[in-house]
Amino acid sequence: MSRAGRTKGGRGRLGSTLSGLVVAVGCVLFLGGFAWAAVAYQPYTVPTGSMTPTVDAGDKVLAQRISGSAVRRGDVVVFKDAEWGELPLVKRVVGVGGDTVACCDKQGRLTVNGTALDEPYTDKSLAGNRAAGANFSAKVPAGELFMLGDARATSLDSRVHLQDREQGAVPRSDVRGRVDAVVWPPARTVARPAAFAGLPGGVSAPGPLRLMAGAVIAGAVLIFVGAALGPLLNRRGRARSAPAAEPAGVR
Repeated sequence: MSRAGRTKGGRGRLGSTLSGLVVAVGCVLFLGGFAWAAVAYQPYTVPTGSMTPTVDAGDKVLAQRISGSAVRRGDVVVFKDAEWGELPLVKRVVGVGGDTVACCDKQGRLTVNGTALDEPYTDKSLAGNRAAGANFSAKVPAGELFMLGDARATSLDSRVHLQDREQGAVPRSDVRGRVDAVVWPPARTVARPAAFAGLPGGVSAPGPLRLMAGAVIAGAVLIFVGAALGPLLNRRGRARSAPAAEPAGVR
C-alpha cells in the first residue's frame, strides 16, 4: 500500500474512532439523565385546583422522591393521608413541628411564629387579599406539617381539619415527594418561595431536575455531533490526500 493510502486509511480510522467516542459519551449522558430522573422523580397528576395558580387541576408534575424529614416550609409536596381522602394530594407546607401558624395580621397576612409572610404565589381571590377567609391559630405538633393550598378561598386543607385531628397537621411520614416542576401544560419549574427563606431552617435547595435535563440535552447534542463527525473527518481526509491536479499544458 502506498504512503498516501496508509495516510488515508489512518485518517479514516481516526475519524471513525473519534465519532464513536463522542456518540458513546452522548449515549451515556442521554440515557443516564433519563435513568437518574426515573429513580429520583415520580410523576403525578394534580387532582384538584386547590394549588392554583402554582399548579392547576390536571397538571402533570414531577415530584422528587424525598423523606418527610427533608421537607421544609414553603415546599409544595405530594402526600397521602387516610383522613384527607384516598388520592395523593398536593399542598404547600407553611408550618413544621413546633411552629404556630396563624391568620391574619392587620394586613391580612399569614404569620408563622409571629413573622408575617408575603405570599405572591396565592390566588389573591379573598377580599383584601387575605391569606385565609377566617381567622385561625394552630400549634403544629412535633413531626407533623401544616398544609395550605395556594387557592386560599377554595382549598380544603389543614384549616378544615383543625377539629378533626391535632391542629389539622399531617405526619411527615405521609409525604411522598416534593414537586419540582410541571411538565404539562406548559412545562415550568416550581420555585422555592422567598417568603420562608428568613425563617429558621430556610427553604429547600433546588432539586437535581435541571442537572438531569442538562445531561439529556448535552447527550442528544453529542450524539448528533458524533454521528456527523465521522463522515466529515473522512471527507476532509480524502480531500487532503487526493493528488494535486497538474497545471494545464504541462507535459
